[in-house]
Amino acid sequence: MPELPEVETVRRGLAPVLEGARIESARLNRPDLRFPFPERFAERLAGATIGPLGRRAKYLLLPLDTGETLIIHLGMSGRVLVEQSGPRTLVGEFHHSTGRLEAHDHVVITLGGGARVIYNDVRRFGFMRLSPSDAIEADPFIAELGPEPLGNLFDAESLAASLKGRNTPLKSALLDQKTVAGLGNIYVCEALHRAHLSPWRPAKDLKPDEAQRLVSEIHLVLEEAIEAGGSSLRDFRHEDGSLGYFQHAFRVYDRAGEVCPTPECGGTIERKVQSGRSTFFCGRCQA
Repeated sequence: MPELPEVETVRRGLAPVLEGARIESARLNRPDLRFPFPERFAERLAGATIGPLGRRAKYLLLPLDTGETLIIHLGMSGRVLVEQSGPRTLVGEFHHSTGRLEAHDHVVITLGGGARVIYNDVRRFGFMRLSPSDAIEADPFIAELGPEPLGNLFDAESLAASLKGRNTPLKSALLDQKTVAGLGNIYVCEALHRAHLSPWRPAKDLKPDEAQRLVSEIHLVLEEAIEAGGSSLRDFRHEDGSLGYFQHAFRVYDRAGEVCPTPECGGTIERKVQSGRSTFFCGRCQA
């Protein structure tokens, strides 16, 4: 599933095309995705002008001048393509998708000037909804999210407070979107390794200096991933034409059996299943 850096990369790629654009029409090629589309969805989109694109955790936010915000969750395989007057330009395609089939073009939005925005989703785990813009934080999918990991409200003190008294493993606690919003399996594995913290230690045992180190590493790994264009994105290109491939900078994720990159560690990266997900770690420097 795309995590914060991938969704932020898609937001940045879409912004030049969508911000300030008027929606001429919307076509739905099926009645639902993960959930049914909102009532009169296409009608409510038609004629609206799109404001500055936002992001909350793993959700794309498209504010409309109608007073509503279009919330988009990309699910496991959701992709957004922009079709100009020439060849189709790929804005976001996720690394593990199975290749684009037009049969999975579920939503087609036509903008003023003729450009089309196409939502393609093979597995249909993504969804779209409309929520009042002035109460977006009260939306059921937004309301219980924790602080943004790159925002001012996420620091060592707030992290320690949210983990206080929790016996759950540290990695599981970080994957809880109520603890911190937008982190997923990839970047939690990476941040814990950089901070030299065991994924299995009880969350409540995190010491103040360790919390500070962990928050700093979360900041760094997310910023590096965003700068690289994300790690799940395969064909997203920056303005200079370079590809977004943060997966080449992974220290532990998907690197089981390799030598730990921590200087003078000498350990080996391992993979174990934790709460139904693969956890990659070094048993020596993350003891």
